[in-house]
Amino acid sequence: MKLDILAIGAHPDDVELSCGATIAKEIAQGKKVGIIDLTRGELGTRGTAETRDKEAAEAAKILGASVRVNMEFADGFFINDKYHQIELIKMIRKYKPEIVICNAVDDRHIDHGKGSKLVSDACFLSGLVKIDTKTDDSDDWQDPWRPKQVYHYIQWKNLEPDLVVDVSGFIDIKMKAVLAYKTQFYDANSTEPETPITSKNFTDSIIYRARDLGRLVGVECAEGFTVERYPTVGSLFDLK
Repeated sequence: MKLDILAIGAHPDDVELSCGATIAKEIAQGKKVGIIDLTRGELGTRGTAETRDKEAAEAAKILGASVRVNMEFADGFFINDKYHQIELIKMIRKYKPEIVICNAVDDRHIDHGKGSKLVSDACFLSGLVKIDTKTDDSDDWQDPWRPKQVYHYIQWKNLEPDLVVDVSGFIDIKMKAVLAYKTQFYDANSTEPETPITSKNFTDSIIYRARDLGRLVGVECAEGFTVERYPTVGSLFDLK
């Protein structure tokens, strides 16, 4: 299956929290989008790897993703080395995305920055013809493939975006997908320990941050991204 966009997150819920509305909008416009989670989030304070698996599947269904894969890398301890790069290259070559969206280049959680660099490096290496990869279910040669663009979504830290997507009308879908992770976010009746993402303020911030970014660019809601190379337009009038 060839995908238009492959969205990758270090943990299940990274993608939904950071670019869920963008994904929902692209899918509504006919694009095929897949999601890859690098880990099962097994070190998360609340819930278990098993509950996250179920929540991730439900969130993908809500967004309308064509496929969702978990790499089962070690939460908190995966590194940017040959093994992890090769495993991701297999996925990039399998799905041949035009665009890859991945973790923030700098963030509070150490896995986010690590995941960002791992994905970026794998996208580059995936285009090298002399890297030979074979999938687990086939001995066939995988043709090299390099995405046209790699974008990094914005997470905990308010990084300055290089690119902003108008997601007006898609925040409700995003929030429904986010809240599919019932173990992870605000629950007034929960007896589990509090974390930085379990407060009502954090849940509310998903919407008010999108509205604030939208305010800055003259739309209702927006999601921001940083880029690895300059975006190009054919005319100044292509910019909104």
